[in-house]
Amino acid sequence: MNPSTVIGIVASVALLAAILAFAANDPSLYLNYPGLAIVVGGTLAATFISYPLREVLRIFALVKTVFRHEQDSSAHDIEDLVHIAQLWSRHDVRKVEQALADVRNPFLRTGVQLVIDNTPEHEIAELLQWRIARLRAREQAEAELFRVMAGFAPAFGMLGTLVGLINLLYVLGDGDIIVIGQQMAIALMTTFYGILIANLVCKPIAVKLERRTEQRVHLMDMLLQGVGMMAEKRSPAFMREALNAFANEADDDAPPTATAKTPPAAAPARATPAGSAPSTR
Repeated sequence: MNPSTVIGIVASVALLAAILAFAANDPSLYLNYPGLAIVVGGTLAATFISYPLREVLRIFALVKTVFRHEQDSSAHDIEDLVHIAQLWSRHDVRKVEQALADVRNPFLRTGVQLVIDNTPEHEIAELLQWRIARLRAREQAEAELFRVMAGFAPAFGMLGTLVGLINLLYVLGDGDIIVIGQQMAIALMTTFYGILIANLVCKPIAVKLERRTEQRVHLMDMLLQGVGMMAEKRSPAFMREALNAFANEADDDAPPTATAKTPPAAAPARATPAGSAPSTR
């Protein structure tokens, strides 16, 4: 379980509970099923219209990733890469392949496999950068899905407000205070629900997914540099120091949304800009 997500949920529930306990004469007034149905149903309907079915169905899996605690595997990946580089410097291909079978990171496994297959360095960099670009584009599209839902929710909240006001005007002449109060509740609560769902559910999930993508891209950038150094037959000790410097620079100096730069000691792999497709030769 992701601790920051748990803290956020507990804090939001506590805040809403405090508002209902101290600012409302009757907390049940904040529970309006028609208004909630308008906002939730309208938001989901608009999302289904905007996106293909397979992308919308991924919403539930993406929500699970927000709750899942993902441990930082950079130190483990660095040790795997340095160990394989040591075996590679001894020209022990058999042990390299055995060690490669135990590597859990598929991106690292692909890069090392290309090196031991004697693939040209620039082609390795092209392919790996293409994979980084594809991952970034795919996961940014997933985060954008929740940002779109965050835009739909307040809009349908306003729609529910209009429905409530229209019904209110229709029954206003009868003078029935109970009916007038019910329609006014729908008119106000739908706006409340729309703002709440947008800013306490959809936008936080989008930000969490974007931050997760930046962390994954940074790790892949670091491994790309390591694979490039392995292809250049750099010293394993040098590789460890350079990659640790890469990781520490990102933790200590880089802003939250910036991609850490290559440490000065590491020679960057020659490659085309990220996002270009691998060459077909």
